[in-house]
Amino acid sequence: MMNKFKALVTQEQGQGMTEYGLVLGLIAVAVVATLVTLRTEIVNIFQDALSTVQSRNTTP
Repeated sequence: MMNKFKALVTQEQGQGMTEYGLVLGLIAVAVVATLVTLRTEIVNIFQDALSTVQSRNTTP
């Protein structure tokens, strides 16, 4: 019984995918947090670009 428990604890098969999943999840959380933090600045950049494009279209 003790040997089976040791084998279960030391078994590393499939562990790599779990680690990749955790890293990917952490990156996704960091990206969302960054976007939420910089939301106002990002909106302003796109609004400035939109107004520039619209003003160029209306000017002959």
